[in-house]
Amino acid sequence: MTSSSNLIDGRAIAAQVLEELRPRLERLRTRGVQPGLAFVRVGEDPASRVYVGRKEKTAAELGIRSHTHVLPEATPESELLALLDRLNRDDSWHGILVQAPLPRHIRAERIYAAIRPDKDVDGFHPVNMGRLLLGDPGGFVPCTPAGIQELLVRAGISWEGAHVVILGRGNIVGKPLAALLCQKAPRANATVTLCHSATRNLAEHCRRADILVAAMGVPEFVRADMVRPGAVVVDVGVNRVADPARPGGTRLVGDVAFAEVQPLAGRITPNPGGVGPMTIAMLMHNTVRAAETLTA
Repeated sequence: MTSSSNLIDGRAIAAQVLEELRPRLERLRTRGVQPGLAFVRVGEDPASRVYVGRKEKTAAELGIRSHTHVLPEATPESELLALLDRLNRDDSWHGILVQAPLPRHIRAERIYAAIRPDKDVDGFHPVNMGRLLLGDPGGFVPCTPAGIQELLVRAGISWEGAHVVILGRGNIVGKPLAALLCQKAPRANATVTLCHSATRNLAEHCRRADILVAAMGVPEFVRADMVRPGAVVVDVGVNRVADPARPGGTRLVGDVAFAEVQPLAGRITPNPGGVGPMTIAMLMHNTVRAAETLTA
């Protein structure tokens, strides 16, 4: 299959999620509440600037107030913690997001733990991670795993009983996605294999997958011989590679060699236009939920 008929359109499904938020936002407005989402970016990483810009744009389109605090690369950890403390205590901000990656001298785990759990719309606070592991729906689920789950459910793909192989054990995607999908819950109940750089016979694990999720951060790592024909393939990776033929000399590719894998896949996410829009949509979902909870 080489046409676009097996593509999972993340942009269209994200638009559905965002549209469903509008009545909830209107109810908040009738109570005099405008959800507020505070972004914090440390340094001038080009990708981070783009990601935060997209999130700001989506927030503005929905009527969610947002502001980005930009700190210099050399900002001490203590200064960042002080900013988060001010945002935690400011009732006009219902959600707080610190954009990754952070400079090496700043401990990410300490930063995520400093955000109030009920404002942690990125879902990385230890309390929210713990709730996810326990199957407690009261916490916030990290946006990319939540977006992947929502994307496939709305595309008519069931996790129920499926063998899901996740490539990548990171704290942002791999681990929380594994925890989310193995829950005893209607939108989960998957059998999950979590693979990583030390996994033996990695390709064999991949070929056994009903649903293969690539989140390793390695350009075009998943090749055609690693995919079982008819499998669902979800590409999370965003990697910049050299390409002299392109303006600027680079181009973006995913973790999946798309041209090779698409003809084999039963369904596949494009990149861009797959997981990325869903991540932003679930961030907006979490922010609206935070505003509802904090102003109830």
